[in-house]
Amino acid sequence: MGAVDLSVIIASYNTKDLLRDCLRSIYDTTKEISFEVIVVDDCSTDGSAEMVSELFPDARVIRNTTNLRYAKVNNAGLQAARGRYGLLLNSDVVVRPGAFQTLVRFMDQHPDAAAAGPKLLNPDGSVQHCIRSFARPVAMAFQSLSLHKIWPGNPITDVYYNTKFDYSRVQTVQSTGTTSFIIRRSTWETFGMLDERLTLAFVDLAYCHMLGQNKQNIYYVPDAVVLHYSGKSINKDGLREIRLMHRELRKFYDFYIASQHNPVSRILIRAGIWLREKVKLLEYELSGDKRVFSTPGVSAADRSANR
Repeated sequence: MGAVDLSVIIASYNTKDLLRDCLRSIYDTTKEISFEVIVVDDCSTDGSAEMVSELFPDARVIRNTTNLRYAKVNNAGLQAARGRYGLLLNSDVVVRPGAFQTLVRFMDQHPDAAAAGPKLLNPDGSVQHCIRSFARPVAMAFQSLSLHKIWPGNPITDVYYNTKFDYSRVQTVQSTGTTSFIIRRSTWETFGMLDERLTLAFVDLAYCHMLGQNKQNIYYVPDAVVLHYSGKSINKDGLREIRLMHRELRKFYDFYIASQHNPVSRILIRAGIWLREKVKLLEYELSGDKRVFSTPGVSAADRSANR
């Protein structure tokens, strides 16, 4: 089989119903471009892989025999891809009409774009904040302590969360999530794929940081729209995922940021990460909100849906 315009790569783990809706939305809404769908099933136990084979015979299914987690799963999809572009896609999304054609057209018209992300919407239709910047030591320390929850919109952690970002216009960004993330083939062939030293959390931030270090442009494209239900798989085992998330945060900091900071800043930030983990574990035990990931811009409907 020859090359196609777009390889849609879906990392799948025990979200059969969401995956079915996601796949249906892809096939119903993607026109005018050639594409393939690659579902990499990460050892699901809910019949996800069987459902794909039965209902979506055109999709290619890669079945892992052990649970490899997000970075390795997506890299397996990129390695198998035939597309001029690869598009990493979470299983908990519904693609709006024309979204993928818009992203392919944008990449074709902007050869300087190494990668791009669409507008993400919460289930109630509000914009989901997905744009991040790489913060200075003070901002990162206070983000580790969840200052954005105690003091929403504060000028310290806003450097990271970009709560005043204009989600209505095309622009380059430092980082956007890989919930729906199109990558030019020459990007991953030249600069590499996702960092497999990380497993799930901060994989997207690490990849965008790497591209930025190599002076590659990442764009936000609001005319492409994807509905995101946010964290349905990871939130099923909250305590374990909180511990893993903070382990990943420590690794991300050590691999990508720590060398830029002085020894005192490194000690403070690592202590902040340790304290943040303890607070998050206590919050999880005491709160009715059982989401692992909770960031500015997530709507009340989405909070309710994830409890």
